[in-house]
Amino acid sequence: MKIVIIGGVAAGAKAAAKAKRELPDAEIDIYTDDTHVSYSACGIPYYIEGNFADYRTLLVRSPEEFASEGINVHLQHKVTKIIPETKQVLVHSLQGNNVFLVSYDKLVIATGARPIIPPIKNNCFKNIFTVRKIEDAINIRKKLEDSKRAVIIGGGYIGLEMLEAFVRNNIITTLIERGNYLMPVLDEDMSELVKEQLFSIHDEKFEIITGHTVTEFCGTEDGVTSVETENGQVFDTDLVVICTGVRPNVEIAVEAGIKLGITGAIKVNKRMETSIKDIYACGDCCEENFIVTNTPVWMPLGSNANKEGRCAAINATGGFDEFSGVLASAVTRCLRLTISMTGLTEKEAQKHGYETISAKVTKNDKVGYMPDANNITLKLIADKNTGKLLGGQAVGAGDSDKRINSLATALLGGLTVEEFVRNDLTYAPPFSPTIDPLLNAAQILRAKFNSK
Repeated sequence: MKIVIIGGVAAGAKAAAKAKRELPDAEIDIYTDDTHVSYSACGIPYYIEGNFADYRTLLVRSPEEFASEGINVHLQHKVTKIIPETKQVLVHSLQGNNVFLVSYDKLVIATGARPIIPPIKNNCFKNIFTVRKIEDAINIRKKLEDSKRAVIIGGGYIGLEMLEAFVRNNIITTLIERGNYLMPVLDEDMSELVKEQLFSIHDEKFEIITGHTVTEFCGTEDGVTSVETENGQVFDTDLVVICTGVRPNVEIAVEAGIKLGITGAIKVNKRMETSIKDIYACGDCCEENFIVTNTPVWMPLGSNANKEGRCAAINATGGFDEFSGVLASAVTRCLRLTISMTGLTEKEAQKHGYETISAKVTKNDKVGYMPDANNITLKLIADKNTGKLLGGQAVGAGDSDKRINSLATALLGGLTVEEFVRNDLTYAPPFSPTIDPLLNAAQILRAKFNSK
């Protein structure tokens, strides 16, 4: 069997490795227009911050390591066309500038996503970066060596991670978010809490501006020198990082006649099969099932990509596996603040037709007399009619993520508030108060139900 994989970062690399384990005699080829394969894009902000010195730490597996396992990696080879009728792909060698056809028995599309570049005037100046590839990491970190000021456009996950990276490197940083709130994936009350807690740091190294749109870059032949917003504010800078989101790379799939879902990403079933036989898709280019609502969602996260790549490989090699979907579980860190969430926010739950009830609690993550005790604010959301848990968010300097992980398991099990409040969570002073903040929030939520 000949398996061709388009893309080789998280999903594509995982699919190749798993397919080889499932079917050792298979001929497996990865084609990627990238200069590296199998790396942790999620780790790029932490390399830029300086958590480790060598960018090669981000590389999970080299082309040589793949080759030793019988997997052929073709770097800087862009697949420009899929021809399902003849089961071939058209490949363009970016180095040799030649084009050739490759046949396949099974095809796995793992083309990922690309950064969205807003329509800002003069966005071709040097030193305007995105955060997606290894080269981005290397170039940004190198530029920091002779920089004093930076501007970040976008206040989502990557924007906040880059804010931390720059502040840790003593770069005076301005973060500009077009919307009125940071972390727009959160409910507005939790998003406001993120901003308040970041401001409470009282660090003159950064400022956060919301509700403003960048309209123009100014600069010289040496690169960008300032950023201007629609209200005429000008911010001097030595570099700009655009963190305004990503969109799925689906063009070659569309041209081949593969159906997209309502999210604009490739539509797949639970086996990661596309609408065309023997063609699979996984990772940031395809949509998933959102477990809470059983509706399509596009959730481009590294954890999802790895699980989807594994599932696609098992099915492509003749096995059987199903990927049930995602809960939108995520976590990030900015300076001393941890932000985590799973399931539906209250605003999204209401868009899906739920009548919601929520509870919020602020409490230390450990017993108060412990020297490293820190605050967490937890918000739980449930369906007012059935009591079923729908989602939650956590913000604070304490261990927010482990509470959200516990909640994610409850969502997967479809638990109600009444069922969840009986949960037996661990306790010891260095790890939790006697009643964990998550259970406190659930108790408050149950009291609201009982008072209806």
